[in-house]
Amino acid sequence: MKAKLHPTYQQITVTCACGNTFTTGSTLSDLRVDICSKCHPFYTGEQRFVDALGRVDKFMARRQAASPRAKKAKKGQEALKVKPLTLKEMLTVTKTA
Repeated sequence: MKAKLHPTYQQITVTCACGNTFTTGSTLSDLRVDICSKCHPFYTGEQRFVDALGRVDKFMARRQAASPRAKKAKKGQEALKVKPLTLKEMLTVTKTA
């Protein structure tokens, strides 16, 4: 078998962006995370956006940019705005025909 094939497993300190730290085992030397159990909305009960790299802002910007571009009706479709028939009206039409 090959010697030193597996990485070394050691105790490390995990540091969150909120300042919380805890120890765990890993093959890494140091670990930094954005969200931990002390600041995650699921565990804290707060309702807030967890926005990593501005994804929510990008989505809202694309949504606002797309809203003015509503689907345009084809020629003649504005005049043909026919109210759809109800089920009762469809059944009476088929019985009389």
